[in-house]
Amino acid sequence: MSCFQEPSLYTIKAISILDNDGNRVFGKYYDDAFPSLKEQKDFEKNLFDKTHKANGDIIMLDGFTIVYRSNVDLFFYVMGGANENEIMLNSVLNCLYDSISNVLRKNVEKRQLFENFDAVMLVVDEICDGGVVLEADSSQIAHRVSVRQDDIPLGEQTVAQVLQQAKEQIKWSLVISVITHPLP
Repeated sequence: MSCFQEPSLYTIKAISILDNDGNRVFGKYYDDAFPSLKEQKDFEKNLFDKTHKANGDIIMLDGFTIVYRSNVDLFFYVMGGANENEIMLNSVLNCLYDSISNVLRKNVEKRQLFENFDAVMLVVDEICDGGVVLEADSSQIAHRVSVRQDDIPLGEQTVAQVLQQAKEQIKWSLVISVITHPLP
């Protein structure tokens, strides 16, 4: 009987972003270790309690290898199995943070993250699909995510993108109407 596990492409168990109070800002779980939202939030609260004052960047908790990073008011976590390669998890974490930083123009904080939540979700989806790492180059991901909204067909745009486009069009029509019909 071998003591080694079969290699697997499913390296990521979860990606989570918590605020500086330990509340979930973003969380995506790729297996059934925590099937309910309550179990996920309890695990995240425990994880935050163990990591928010620590200076390390890796922790073993409840059978998971977890790498993490903090910034201003956010904590970024990438979780893998107990036997997962920490270097691989750390490269995914660095890619996640750097991609979000590029998309948010180096302004990585909770408010900015919420304002660009659709882009953050795209970043995570570009990095990992179903627990399989797809890309670890942050510049490639930031480039794919920051495609101009005009280039995306209307049917594939998010509601936020459509509303932003409508706002821009209304703004320009008001500017043009003021220019062409000045007030007396």
